[in-house]
Amino acid sequence: MTVRLPDPAGGVRLYEPRAEPLALTTGSPLTSRTVFSAAHVVADPYADVSPDSPAAVDWDATLAFRRHLWSHGLGVAEAMDTAQRGMGLDWAGAAELIRRSAAEAKAVGGRIACGVGTDQITAGSLAEVRAAYEEQLALVEETGAQAVLMASRALTAAARGPEDYLDVYGHLLRQASRPVVLHWLGPMFDPALEGYWGSSDLDAATDVLLEVIAARPDKVDGIKVSLLDARREVGLRRRLPHGVRCYTGDDFHYPELIAGDEQGFSHALLGIFDPLGPLAAEAVRVLDTGDVKGFRELLDPTVELSRHLFRRPTRFYKTGVVLLAWLAGHQGHFTMVGGLQSARSLPHLGRAYELADGLGLFPDPALAETRIKNLLALYGVDQ
Repeated sequence: MTVRLPDPAGGVRLYEPRAEPLALTTGSPLTSRTVFSAAHVVADPYADVSPDSPAAVDWDATLAFRRHLWSHGLGVAEAMDTAQRGMGLDWAGAAELIRRSAAEAKAVGGRIACGVGTDQITAGSLAEVRAAYEEQLALVEETGAQAVLMASRALTAAARGPEDYLDVYGHLLRQASRPVVLHWLGPMFDPALEGYWGSSDLDAATDVLLEVIAARPDKVDGIKVSLLDARREVGLRRRLPHGVRCYTGDDFHYPELIAGDEQGFSHALLGIFDPLGPLAAEAVRVLDTGDVKGFRELLDPTVELSRHLFRRPTRFYKTGVVLLAWLAGHQGHFTMVGGLQSARSLPHLGRAYELADGLGLFPDPALAETRIKNLLALYGVDQ
């Protein structure tokens, strides 16, 4: 059987799907690296909503996907960018997601970290930004989950310079009851975060971030870096205080950053590990044995898919992530909160299917083939 895929040049090409998936099974927790998969939310396809409505979430399917990730030994990073935080999922929806996922984590013994932001306000004074952060931090800590202090659009707008970041983060670290993960999300993921840490000069911004950490290293578990710049991440990693982890959020260079070098390595908190979950976990279990070569042989071939999903405009990578979850059978539809399923072109989606199928990511290749053919036919590509 073949699939007729749309070509970016306007034509159609034939693709022969893979017959068998990779043989990947569930496994024990990972030991050599701490690895979180940021997880997407499953929309309720029957909800009568518009793109401006509050998110309507299929809670059963959303929690089932988290159990899938935990079953492979991965941690779940909840209510983060991959969950369409600020791109269809508002604070009320995120709060409910955090409560439900944290309770599920307790029930199954899964590791969970949850995003703490300021998205209950769109703008405000520094005092209002602090209060928004505090409200969300209190909720996450009440659930027993670890907090990830997410980069804030409102703080970017309100801050006059580095001193305001030092003040706000210093206040939050004093408030936190346990070590948190800081979060540096570059403007390629969210243009409103340009100039975070008080400067568009990344060297100056790095110095401010390190000053925040140095003031309370006991309250910082690590820093998630999503700048898509491996050299800069390694440079930051080498300057962190002892005991503070670097969590790569680099969806372009993650194999080399997780593998590390003679001076250290990165842990991981990645959106691409949503579709790659079982394969990524298997690769890290190989790394747990000390087999760096075997780890790279498993994970390096996935980078082409990741670079495709995260191509510019990068913030729309969630569309490809949800497409692959549908094709893999984790949900029964290709619908997203906020209507974001329309954010990528048909050739982009077809190529995502082709790359994922080539990697053997679909547990049932025949189901994936049927579903992608249905999607293509809906858009006028006859099969």
